[in-house]
Amino acid sequence: MKKSELKKYEKLLLKKREEMVALLNERKTQIDSTIKEATGDLSGYSYHMADQGTDAMEREKAFMFASKSGRLLYHIDEALRRLRKGEYGNCHSCGKPIAKARLEAVPHARFCIECKEQEENAKKSRR
Repeated sequence: MKKSELKKYEKLLLKKREEMVALLNERKTQIDSTIKEATGDLSGYSYHMADQGTDAMEREKAFMFASKSGRLLYHIDEALRRLRKGEYGNCHSCGKPIAKARLEAVPHARFCIECKEQEENAKKSRR
């Protein structure tokens, strides 16, 4: 892969990384907030059970989204590591170059589309 192409993918990965860090910070704020802070209700009265349930559900969703964002951030960091080591753009399974269209759509991709399909089919057959 040419140096100019590698620079382009590095910029793309860094942009995606910046977006994920901002999203994780937003999720952290959501997790840290309480109903009392969100509604401005500073009274000492307890909440209705339905409000407590809604709050718990919203926190659980925020944890789930933060977890997914964290995994994506990890994959982006790994792609940046591969890029700096000169291993970026080749499939981890077959070793062939990953299509440029795939790298533009999923810049942290580790597998070519054929190997990724095989991996997904294997996961489906295990279920």
